[in-house]
Amino acid sequence: MRTLSPVIALGCIALIAVVSEGIAEEQEALTFELPKPFYGGTVVSYWSPQLDTRLYADREPFLAPKGTTVISRGKPVTSSAKPTIGELKQINDGDKEFGKTSLVELPEGKQWVQIDLGTPHAVHAVLLWHFHEGARVYFDVVGQVSDDPEFKTGVMTFYNNDYDNSRDLGKGTDKEYIENSDGRLLDAKGVVGRYVRFYSQGNTAHDFNNYVEIEIWGVQNSEL
Repeated sequence: MRTLSPVIALGCIALIAVVSEGIAEEQEALTFELPKPFYGGTVVSYWSPQLDTRLYADREPFLAPKGTTVISRGKPVTSSAKPTIGELKQINDGDKEFGKTSLVELPEGKQWVQIDLGTPHAVHAVLLWHFHEGARVYFDVVGQVSDDPEFKTGVMTFYNNDYDNSRDLGKGTDKEYIENSDGRLLDAKGVVGRYVRFYSQGNTAHDFNNYVEIEIWGVQNSEL
């Protein structure tokens, strides 16, 4: 069995260090524009073994490859049911405020919304607001990416807080969380696909499903 000489081994280590440093230099912190907070409402009365109890914790800078931008703005949105309040195009129109005019509501039960990015993209982050005019927890929140608009093949899950598999998409290990104006930042880890779908199944206030804004950050696949 051959072994590397100390000089060659040190050279390899140095090369790896340079490459690693180069990768680090290609990362940059994303800058998010957050809506103004709402200071009314009541404290949510809810507990689960998966609940993230941090409400307004400072968020660490989110690093992503250089060139990562919002890729969802104005892209076609479809859903499992017609909204009872608002229009689907509001889900990615850039309006993140808490007012009723910014809210989209889908019927009760198991529902989803889906954004067509047009072409495959590497998705690095998602900033999601279901509702922030008061504190709520939305149930069975699942985020998936696929190149199949029907999500029957090639489905990759990047977030799943359905800890008891009541949504029938697999048992999730991510945390449930309390909604606020900061939105929920989801790390998609560069998963590649054209369609991004989000599931939910009611919340602590009622059985309907709400969305204020979905902001998807990524890079077009051809640029990778």
